[in-house]
Amino acid sequence: MTHMLVLCYLVFLLPAESCRTLHQATSKSKEKVHARLHGVCDGVCTDNSQCTQPCPPDTQGNIGFSCRKKTWHKITDTCRTLNALNIFEEDLYSVQSFADNVKINVYHGKPDTITDILLQKCPTDLSCVIKNIQQSPRIPGNIAIIVQLLRNISTAIWTGVDEAKMQSYSTIANHILNSKSISNWTFIPDRNSSCVVLHSVNSFARRLYIDKHPVDISDAFIHTMGTTISGDNTEKNFTFSMRVNDTSNEVTGRVLISRDELRKVTSPSQVISIAFPTIGAILEASLLEHVTVNGLVLSVILPKELKRISLIFDKISKSEERRTQCVGWHSVESRWDQQACKMIQENSQQAVCKCRPSKLFTSFSILMSRHILESPILTYITYVGLGISICSLILCLSIEVLVWSQVTKTEITYLRHVCIVNVAVTLLMADVWFIVASFLSGPVTHHKGCVAATFFVHFFYLSVFFWMLAKALLILYGIMIVFHTLPKSVLVASLFSLGYGCPLVIAGITVAATEPGKGYLRSEACWLNWDMTRALLAFVVPALAIVVVNLITVTLVIVKTQRAAIGNSMFQEVRAIVRISKNIAILTPLLGLTWGFGVATVINDRTLAFHIIFSLLNAFQGFFILVFGTILDPKIREALKGRVASAKWSSRISENGSSEFSCHPTKGPS
Repeated sequence: MTHMLVLCYLVFLLPAESCRTLHQATSKSKEKVHARLHGVCDGVCTDNSQCTQPCPPDTQGNIGFSCRKKTWHKITDTCRTLNALNIFEEDLYSVQSFADNVKINVYHGKPDTITDILLQKCPTDLSCVIKNIQQSPRIPGNIAIIVQLLRNISTAIWTGVDEAKMQSYSTIANHILNSKSISNWTFIPDRNSSCVVLHSVNSFARRLYIDKHPVDISDAFIHTMGTTISGDNTEKNFTFSMRVNDTSNEVTGRVLISRDELRKVTSPSQVISIAFPTIGAILEASLLEHVTVNGLVLSVILPKELKRISLIFDKISKSEERRTQCVGWHSVESRWDQQACKMIQENSQQAVCKCRPSKLFTSFSILMSRHILESPILTYITYVGLGISICSLILCLSIEVLVWSQVTKTEITYLRHVCIVNVAVTLLMADVWFIVASFLSGPVTHHKGCVAATFFVHFFYLSVFFWMLAKALLILYGIMIVFHTLPKSVLVASLFSLGYGCPLVIAGITVAATEPGKGYLRSEACWLNWDMTRALLAFVVPALAIVVVNLITVTLVIVKTQRAAIGNSMFQEVRAIVRISKNIAILTPLLGLTWGFGVATVINDRTLAFHIIFSLLNAFQGFFILVFGTILDPKIREALKGRVASAKWSSRISENGSSEFSCHPTKGPS
């Protein structure tokens, strides 16, 4: 019965008489419910377990908790003081004959709803609920009820919305948009509540009728302005100046319609704009987004002839180290989208955006990435290091081509150099795609090019690690070769399946599982998401697991080869195995250390030192491969010396032959 009453109050769709009956039926058990309120939750807190408890006295609803790290954390809260009986200024049932004396209109086939009663009791200005709403605490349950009320009012059939109705509607919305209520939006079970408010206010304002005088309705957390335009206007603009928190600091926002655009208007039309200083933070809190709005949110309702507007935003945070992006709110997908706007001009104080309003995009703002460190040192290290890495890898592959026939005479050395070549190729491709991804990166990045770049960076960097794993497994094969020998073709096929097949499966599953929900990419860069979907784990877990496996393998092999008594016939093979072990023992920690610092930059992305170390190690990986995988290999050095000596000998023979030909001309017949 209690759950039915909760549903009645929240949805505002049951008849008012039914709500009253349910209320009477449950009032006797209220004291028992409150008596159970002891502590957070009974029982032991085990990770991922959940529990609920009743709300404090004089409120209705429940509080939900989830156990994380042996501690209960609140996740939902439906506690409320507002309901169908006390939302009006007078008690709805204080007059017994009220239901008999008042004829309730029918809206959308739902008679006698609370919204119907509201429109019947105060149809001119909606003022009959304002007093009790303003006196109600801004707790999550009350916010949810007011959100539903705003939604129902905006979807009801209206003969017209005048300035008085718009003023009352704004006053109701202003109560829950207060900056003091932002944290409570986090606990509303319906995560889309903030989106509903934004859409409802815009929908209601769209019905506003402007008679002769411009409309200017200003509240602390919502400001609506409207006017009439025609083709002969020079230009029109709305300027808002609002506080974004409880301090005296104010930011401004301007909506500017150019003269060229106004000429497209064939008849007098209305233009309405609404400014919100807190809805950006509320959207972030309720949707658990990890992008930060850095200015007012400006909604614009234009005649269909107008396709372009200019928006000027004051920045809330003046930091020059953080990227800024002009965005529009996608009303269907409930996310910020950079495709709706483009940046025209920016400095430390302001951003100027050119936007395209449409049915999908009505609200606009600027976003700021949270902790992006755009240090010139990082940029210099990254691009210089990547340049050196790419050149080193090309040189590594060139050397392998030159000495291939000399260093691949046995099966184990052939397979080893297959691994080295593929490590170099995959790292080279990863570096190239990394550069492509860096050029495509930006706040709220989400387009096909960025998705493709992230996929290939993920795939090729994983391939580097899996080919390193292949080298480690090759060591184990070298030890076991005494007992069983597989055909070379089978071994090569196995190596390629491991080196390219496994990364392809992991990268493919990651993009397929996260991209449909827009959780594949980070909001500020073309790389795997961490905050929302933890997609980055699809790289970190395999990479670091391979590092551990490789180090264990190398340790076991070194111990085994030192103790084993192997005959002279296996001497060359043992030397090859030892060389591979040393190679992996050097490269694996380097690669693992690199991405270990990469994880550190995710966990603590404000520390510049971690970013510098990660950039250095990551950018110079190709150089490490060249030095430790190729140049320090004695067999490769011997082969290179042989090629150089052979080249010199060939050159000397050529010179001698040419000299003999010139000094001893052929004699004719005697």
